[in-house]
Amino acid sequence: MSSMPQVATFDHNPAKAQLIGVAVVGTGFGQKVHIPGFQAHPRTQVVAVYHRDLEKAQAIAQSQNILYACNTIADIVSLSEVQAVSIATPPFLHYEMAKEVLQAGKHLLLEKPTTLNAAEAKELYYLAKSKGVTATVDFEFRFVPGWQLFSELLSQGYVGNKRLIRIDWLGSSRADASRPWNWYSQKDKGGGALGSLGSHTFDYIHWLFGSVRRLNAHLITAITQRPDPNTGELKAVNTDDTCMLTLELADSTPCQVSISAVVHAQRTHWVEVYGDRGTLVLGSENQKDYIHGFRVWASQPGKQLTEIEIPNRLVFPKNYADGRISAFIRVVDQWVQGIDRGEEIVPSLREGVYSQLLMDLSHESNMTSSWIDIPSLEEFLGS
Repeated sequence: MSSMPQVATFDHNPAKAQLIGVAVVGTGFGQKVHIPGFQAHPRTQVVAVYHRDLEKAQAIAQSQNILYACNTIADIVSLSEVQAVSIATPPFLHYEMAKEVLQAGKHLLLEKPTTLNAAEAKELYYLAKSKGVTATVDFEFRFVPGWQLFSELLSQGYVGNKRLIRIDWLGSSRADASRPWNWYSQKDKGGGALGSLGSHTFDYIHWLFGSVRRLNAHLITAITQRPDPNTGELKAVNTDDTCMLTLELADSTPCQVSISAVVHAQRTHWVEVYGDRGTLVLGSENQKDYIHGFRVWASQPGKQLTEIEIPNRLVFPKNYADGRISAFIRVVDQWVQGIDRGEEIVPSLREGVYSQLLMDLSHESNMTSSWIDIPSLEEFLGS
């Protein structure tokens, strides 16, 4: 199992260490989360922003007091003030953009899903290693207080031998059938619930419980058409919006996963672990913020579930109205520590490869209606 990520303490002394100049590529999630996150961190400074429309890039740069606005990655990586680049574009753009960033010797922070397939992710992983740069993927659940407490209790053996894991991640972000057709509706663009939510799920399964031995996936499209944003004509959706997954972990524990982006549920994100010595439950009912609101409950056999208070050492030092910023700042802090030490961190592109591999094999399982054996990460990477 992966090691516990460090909690952000911001104890790096800015007087002793230089600011890291960061370029933000992608201005949807990038503008909402990446830019404010980097601006809040004491060791990073946003010095450039990318948008394919230069006028839009310039407007964002002016509003955020950012020095450079660019509409090509070549322009971004040519800037001497840029030591690191974060990429928050749609998935189909990740591979080419990340490859250009890494080839230029810049440190990389990449949004998930990592790429469109595991072969691309593997190539980026080895490219980052060959260039000696620090690369990470924004798997932010590793840095959320409730999840970190949950991880600690599991590591301490609270549940004993695991007998069953149940995961439900149920949301309504795409429940409205009038929401326009876009890249999310296209499989070849990396859209779908498996990519947006399953990529996180596969990463935290690996982090919390270890490797997967085999899986069976059934992917469903509940809303099969959406209106074109320009013409209003209905266009076909070929991506999943609901995923039913059954996994067998390397230690033989069965794991049942239900993911949907088109349901109205009170229990939005729930992880239940049942063992021979105890039960652990992690859950959130926060409909509007997928980071804030997680609580942890535990019980011994025959006893009622009791909430366990999250210790102060794990809580966010500052809460933002958008909880994603709070978690992202901790991702940045881990990344900065890796850059300072010149070391690979967790999560790195290595974890991104494994998440992508499980997504690829889920699609294969769905197409063949069969169980799929999962190679170990070491086998897939050839390491």
